[in-house]
Amino acid sequence: MPSYKGNIDVPESVFSTDRALTHVENISKKLHGVGFPAHAEVRSYIVSELESLGLETSIQEGYTAGDWGNLSKATNILARIKGSENGKALLLLSHYDSSPHSSLGASDAGSGVATILEGIRAFLSEQKQPKNDIIILITDAEELGLNGADLFVNQHPWAGEVGLVLNFEARGSGGPSYMLIETNRGNARLIEEFTTANPDYPVANSLVYSIYKMLPNDTDLTVFREDGDIEGLNFAFIDDHYDYHTAHDSYERLDRNTLAHQGSYLMPLLTHFANSDLNNLKSLDDSIYFNVPFFKLVSYPFEWIWPMFGLAVIFFILLLAIGFKKKVLKITEIAKGFVPMLVALVINGVVGFYSWTFLKWVYPEYKDILHGFTYNGYTYIAAFVLFSISICFWTYAKFRKIETTHLLVAPLFLWLAVCGAVSVYLQGASFLIVPVYALLVSFMVSINQKNPNPYVLVILALPALWIYAPFIKMFPVGLGLKMMVAATLLTTLTFILLLPIFGFYKNKKRLAFLGGILFLGCMASAHFNSGFTKENAKPSSLLYILDADEHTAQWATYEHKVSDWTSQYIGNAKKTSEKLTYKTISSKYASGFTYISDAPVKKIAAPKIEVTKDTVIDNERQLELRITPQRNVNRLEIFANDVDINKAIINNIELSEYYLANRKNGKLITHYISDNDYTELSLKIPQEAHLKLTIYEASNDLLNNVLFSVPKRPEDTIPMPFVLNDAILVTKTISFE
Repeated sequence: MPSYKGNIDVPESVFSTDRALTHVENISKKLHGVGFPAHAEVRSYIVSELESLGLETSIQEGYTAGDWGNLSKATNILARIKGSENGKALLLLSHYDSSPHSSLGASDAGSGVATILEGIRAFLSEQKQPKNDIIILITDAEELGLNGADLFVNQHPWAGEVGLVLNFEARGSGGPSYMLIETNRGNARLIEEFTTANPDYPVANSLVYSIYKMLPNDTDLTVFREDGDIEGLNFAFIDDHYDYHTAHDSYERLDRNTLAHQGSYLMPLLTHFANSDLNNLKSLDDSIYFNVPFFKLVSYPFEWIWPMFGLAVIFFILLLAIGFKKKVLKITEIAKGFVPMLVALVINGVVGFYSWTFLKWVYPEYKDILHGFTYNGYTYIAAFVLFSISICFWTYAKFRKIETTHLLVAPLFLWLAVCGAVSVYLQGASFLIVPVYALLVSFMVSINQKNPNPYVLVILALPALWIYAPFIKMFPVGLGLKMMVAATLLTTLTFILLLPIFGFYKNKKRLAFLGGILFLGCMASAHFNSGFTKENAKPSSLLYILDADEHTAQWATYEHKVSDWTSQYIGNAKKTSEKLTYKTISSKYASGFTYISDAPVKKIAAPKIEVTKDTVIDNERQLELRITPQRNVNRLEIFANDVDINKAIINNIELSEYYLANRKNGKLITHYISDNDYTELSLKIPQEAHLKLTIYEASNDLLNNVLFSVPKRPEDTIPMPFVLNDAILVTKTISFE
């Protein structure tokens, strides 16, 4: 990664992190989710900044529901730099809406918007016309369901002219920015062009993208790939995951090195792709790729996977044959060498697998960090890595009489088995074979030399450290501490690749003891930093729920360990309700209410529900409703009982048949409301069906509504992200028999 230095005085044609930071600061002053007052302010700021660069801007506005059943009116910002030729256009992409939960959106995705604004300014300062048109698209409602991207790709005439997209995103507030490819075919041409552009600090590998494709986390770029068959490159950072979608996603907490890293990607890629042939980026071929120090991005075609694996197997067999011929190897000693490896893998695997369960038992407040990465999460990673190292040294110390040459056979056998499996099931990870070749060379050296040169062994160990070590941290950071098992197992698997060095070390017990002491030290440090402070605040939640049918009210929370602030309303007589705890209200992690208590009934106006059509045509019942808010609201959610819904249209947007057939928990639609707009619902159901609609209408004004006197949160708490929070929720049902 680049190192940030104050660079406000850099030449006009150079990307300035300081100038980009100014944009981040201005964008992230207030909550600016869709429907929030500051949403329009941020949009106006971005438009004015683009126009100050001499660009003509335009606005695209319209309703979309995307594939998530989240309806919103998206307002996209567009600008275009005219190229000298008529080929495909390069599109620069990010989004300006913040998460509706409480986020200031500095990293997600103020950093992306700032990167594009500063990059375009630096590019235009050279006053050189590019060959390709450059489209700047700052989308809206990405957080709600990629709605702005859906609106552009499926409805804007420019979408058909796009040849490549560069998208800037965030899922934390720091760390390296990973490059991820989005393509419906092969990635070979994109990798070739990316390498030619030659960014200074590429962080990318085909394993991460293979995993990314398996996860339910999409970006705006996914819509371009799926709906427009348009290739693209994502650039996203995931460290400091605890800030994601929270009130701590602020200008102050954005890592300056990370923003500089985003700029280091944009400038060479912008210069390269603005003048490249974007009509020729599709490929049927795939490439394996990964980055290593000094060599930047290394790639080779998928066609090499099986030859490389086969050659490694042949090399291994030949070395075994040579070893037996020279009588350096003995079968009994080789068999014994499997024992410490398997013992270390089992112990570290079990400890890693149950570590998060254990931590949540000891510290139940961790359950309230819904994405599963605690403020002291890096310390826990260090602790369990040290524990794994300690176990490895301890187990191999027990078998110190076995010569290193014999110990190396088991790791080679295991790693070749792993590489064979990924060659079949996870081909993007096939570069894992590269350190195995280094281990094979070390094995060859140890067969032929009784006392190998330690410097040679260290050099041969570098591929394992360069390629595997980053994953040890990345998985539990990006996916939460529930993935600590990945860190403990990867530590063990990396350790056995380093046996050519550690095998010759005589005092393994001392290193095991040292690792154990350091593990305890890290656990102690994590314990003393397990509490909550202003900088590391506890997520808390509180809702007021009015049942407009029964005229009753309740307080509710998502907290597992209720904070003092929340307990003022939940009280000591905590209880749950099957009606409320059932996972009906949508949330990212399918969270349900944990506790409720009775609340006074307030005069909160329920939504006005009008049935404007109810008729039967061709054995199909057709219903039309209009739901109009009678107060200022932010969100309307409609759930239906288990009946077949043949067709659903919301505010003239038809929901897909696939979505209707795969509705989760009965959810029909979520409408994120702008300008207190109404919701029109048109349904077609079987004539004999008995439909029951449950309506949840929410406003995010619990803390400032005049009917309530909820005190301000203490400094050591923040609104819980990913759930409906600080809200007044009115529920109402309507049945059609």
